[in-house]
Amino acid sequence: MAHRENFTTERVASYACPPGKQQVFFWDAKLSGFGLRVTAGGARTYIFEARLHGKTMRITIGRAAAWSISKARERATELRRLVDQGVDPREREAEQRAAHEAYKAEARRQDVVFSEAWNAYLAARKSRWSERHYQDHVDHADAGGRPRKRGKGVTVAGPLAVFRPLKLSELTGERIAQWLEVEANQRSTMTALSFRLLRGFVRWADDMPEYRGIIPADSYKSRQVKDSIPRTNAKEGDSLQREQLAAWFAHVRKLTNPVISAYLQALLITGARREELAELRWSDVDFQWRSLSIADKVEQESGRAIPLPPYLAALLKALPRHNEWVFSSLSSKSGHIEEPRIAHDRALRAAGLPHLTLHGLRRSFGTLAEWCEVPVGIVAQIQGHKPSAIAEKHYRRRPLDLLRMWHDKIEIWMLGQAGIEFQSEQESPGLRMIASA
Repeated sequence: MAHRENFTTERVASYACPPGKQQVFFWDAKLSGFGLRVTAGGARTYIFEARLHGKTMRITIGRAAAWSISKARERATELRRLVDQGVDPREREAEQRAAHEAYKAEARRQDVVFSEAWNAYLAARKSRWSERHYQDHVDHADAGGRPRKRGKGVTVAGPLAVFRPLKLSELTGERIAQWLEVEANQRSTMTALSFRLLRGFVRWADDMPEYRGIIPADSYKSRQVKDSIPRTNAKEGDSLQREQLAAWFAHVRKLTNPVISAYLQALLITGARREELAELRWSDVDFQWRSLSIADKVEQESGRAIPLPPYLAALLKALPRHNEWVFSSLSSKSGHIEEPRIAHDRALRAAGLPHLTLHGLRRSFGTLAEWCEVPVGIVAQIQGHKPSAIAEKHYRRRPLDLLRMWHDKIEIWMLGQAGIEFQSEQESPGLRMIASA
């Protein structure tokens, strides 16, 4: 810094790097620390140099071609002022940059739309859900408008599709309440399920740092929302009656597809959820100890083990083994059965029975088991219902052999009501008596 002179446009343009050197510095006489670095390649850059806390710092201001001398000197003056105050300009700049980045990040957070966060939600939770539960989330938020895979026309948008273009911050309680009122008039049952899916999403989003605090707190808890939730009741008659078992079994057993026939009977005999049985693998079946390992909706990590009654075991043994799935399908993308409702509806019409959903078969298991005077806790454990904390505090301790005794009774009673003669070598003595009760 020995040689100083006032910077002028002509001088700055005339400064050159001596031969044999990589760079050289020239210093302004008006402002201490304000300088110009000239490299061997001819590049000219304004800089500021000073000592702070016993150490020399050098800060680049900018290229001489982009900065006028007056503007560069003003910047150097600001840096000098900070140094004189004991502030490191680099730290101040880093703080400002961090604050700016935080501001931009928060702005991006606030601009996140429902569809983006919803897709992230599905990707994060897919491995923890059953295939059916995951597909429900896809369908209920689907935008629709695509050609139908079956039949003519295009697909209809799901109830949640209306939220796709909205920002998360726009999911207010008032907007959700208005949505509920409109959708409930058109499809109340589906809307009630959509609301439950939406509520799960909001709870998840509030746990995620990238979405936390964006959705208004009253989005699904406000009184207005609660009053707008459609009330749904179980369908009347969506359960087989005792006197209907003979006709139901007769026509389901006549179905030409043995896989669908066995699957429908398994739904009734086990009371399992439709997706639990559809995703049953051969590795989940133990014929020796007569048990099934079910991927439970409630106990997602451990699943649940239920008995395999003799008649159902015989049905499964007779099935073809095309792949890893017990109820396999050569035409479905997943490799297992996916749409048995058409065949079931056909069997119901042939039997002259009222419409019965696949979930109705699960409901039928619970109601028909009462004819056998099976303890409620036994039925709940077989079906995978979440136990009551008071009445069922010992729920998880019931061994499989105890469940098997009662499950065999339920199956034999059903077969007896249906007039099906079946004798198994593994059948426990005395169980046949209950079939005629």
